[in-house]
Amino acid sequence: MLAAVVKKIGGPEAVEVLEVPLPEPGPLEVRIKVAAAALNPADAAVWAGVFSPSEEVEYTGLGLDAAGTVDVVGAGVALKVGTPVIAFDAPVLRSTKAQAEYLVTDVHSIAPAPEGMDLTLAATIPLNAMTASLALDHLPLRPRDTLLVTGAGGAVGGYAVELARTRGVRIVAQGRPEDEEFLRGRGATWFVSRDEELSEAVRRFVPDGVDGVLDAAALGAPALAAVRDGGIFVSVRGDVLPAPERGVAVRLTTAGPEATRLSYLSALAEVGVLTPRVARIYPLSQAAEAHAQLARGGLRGRIVLVP
Repeated sequence: MLAAVVKKIGGPEAVEVLEVPLPEPGPLEVRIKVAAAALNPADAAVWAGVFSPSEEVEYTGLGLDAAGTVDVVGAGVALKVGTPVIAFDAPVLRSTKAQAEYLVTDVHSIAPAPEGMDLTLAATIPLNAMTASLALDHLPLRPRDTLLVTGAGGAVGGYAVELARTRGVRIVAQGRPEDEEFLRGRGATWFVSRDEELSEAVRRFVPDGVDGVLDAAALGAPALAAVRDGGIFVSVRGDVLPAPERGVAVRLTTAGPEATRLSYLSALAEVGVLTPRVARIYPLSQAAEAHAQLARGGLRGRIVLVP
């Protein structure tokens, strides 16, 4: 089969599409015929060398998010061949991953795909929606409490706004000026531009500071400054965690396989509560070009590879 892999670290030009052995599922594993695989910043971390593979590994696969159909099941798996699924293939350093013609992953890493949704859209759900959902669980906010979401126009931030709305939370969404209409439509109570000084802009609407912040934009200290004394700060990146101050609890969210949560998020997308967004679609053969676009940034929605 064909798969996007990295043989040596560098820039996006390090991404190659190679013919590799077709993986076989073991017990409690599933092989998926991939219809689409989304690109995420974690992929860039692989080709940039942030993660350190074993020297014995010839190449490292790319891709944490996939959508497709069940192709082969391992022992102990009751799924039917042909079932549409989405997958969050969390382990980073493996020889083949989601950006390939086929993916083998643990049965606990998959969920039914949203019924009636194009699998290209469905592929953008797993990592980012899981991260947003887990981050909100670290923010035990009650209805009418206030939440700041930085980078709300992005993938994690956008899902966080939509999920927070289901909890009755009042949301301050920060993003680009052109994001305002989308974010208000998805549940934001207030909007602040990323061009403004954040704490000052937030306190126009919430004078004492918000009860919590989900720092999807990895701003660190400027986002913490918008939180009230004794509030909660949650980040999705450990390298930008600010020092706690004023009694504000500082927490980090990392997502892992969790089939029940992924199934719940897929169901929310099926009924329109979550809004998957695709920015661009590339064929798998153009994986290096797709990763170069990922490195350039500036898009709203995910880049997707289609085998």
